Amino acid sequence: MSLLQVTDLSMHYQGRQSLVQRLSGNPQSVVRAVEGVSLHVEKGEVLGLIGESGCGKSTLGRAILRLHEPTAGKVLFDNSDVTALSPPALKAMRRRMQIIFQDPYASLNPRRTVAEIVGLPLALHGIAMGDKAREITAQVLERVGLRSSQLDRYPHQFSGGQRQRIGIARALVSNPEFIVCDEPVSALDVSIQAQIIALLLELKRELGLTYLFISHDISVIGYLSDRVAVMYLGEIVETGPVAAVLDNPRHPYTQSLLSAVPEIGAKRAKGRVRLQGDLPSPLNPPKGCKFHTRCPLAIPMCQTIVPVVQTLGEGHQAACHRLDEGLSLLDGAR
Repeated sequence: MSLLQVTDLSMHYQGRQSLVQRLSGNPQSVVRAVEGVSLHVEKGEVLGLIGESGCGKSTLGRAILRLHEPTAGKVLFDNSDVTALSPPALKAMRRRMQIIFQDPYASLNPRRTVAEIVGLPLALHGIAMGDKAREITAQVLERVGLRSSQLDRYPHQFSGGQRQRIGIARALVSNPEFIVCDEPVSALDVSIQAQIIALLLELKRELGLTYLFISHDISVIGYLSDRVAVMYLGEIVETGPVAAVLDNPRHPYTQSLLSAVPEIGAKRAKGRVRLQGDLPSPLNPPKGCKFHTRCPLAIPMCQTIVPVVQTLGEGHQAACHRLDEGLSLLDGAR
């Protein structure tokens, strides 16, 4: 049984209605940030969620936790329907499901001390108060590589990497089982990224944590993850074990992401896959396969027919009309 099971999850937002739309009585536009996503995460594993900026990765992570209220679909956590929980039950569930945010400065209240920031979940969930809460907070702070003597400092007194450690401590303090890591290293220097990634892996091993790790860096995903889910314009286009997806990517979008990974030497640079055009707007996504407007392998049916998900191997799936032909954009990039 999966620890987390997401089925047909969608997250839509009402777009701004222009003056012309209001005067003409036209309906308000809808931003389809996440559309019919299904995935699962096994207990103790890391599922890497990869895709370019604007594809809906962070929105999906927050919808799973109900930080954004999903438009449709179901989220089962340990066999409990998160989308149907009452406010008190959801509050209790959030002890077990936490998030580490991308920006380690914007996610911390500059008016509160570290003791207040990290200790707040203890008070909200009735776990501990007063001296006991401070003791637990100090222990968690030490656990993430900071000192208990820094409890009374404010966020601006720390470096970016230290602030992210504070964010990790806040996520850990309620003793969760599952953590959404929303691009937790993308705002950090490369050397600091390595330290935070090592810390997250160490915490996973020692505490038995389960991660949904969101990133646009496929190298980080490949290093951290057990399985990978590739997202494009609000939809999952390929999933599978990390070795299967990264060593033998079958969807053209996954192939283009791998082609963009920098390598020492010019061997691949000559034939790098370059997608044409920009990511389409979720206000008006393309019909059929959403990737067809940028895909070098697109054929007429891609413009009108939504591809079905096909199983390619043990746990490896992709949605593309041309999978049976075995075509790869990487053939000309090697």
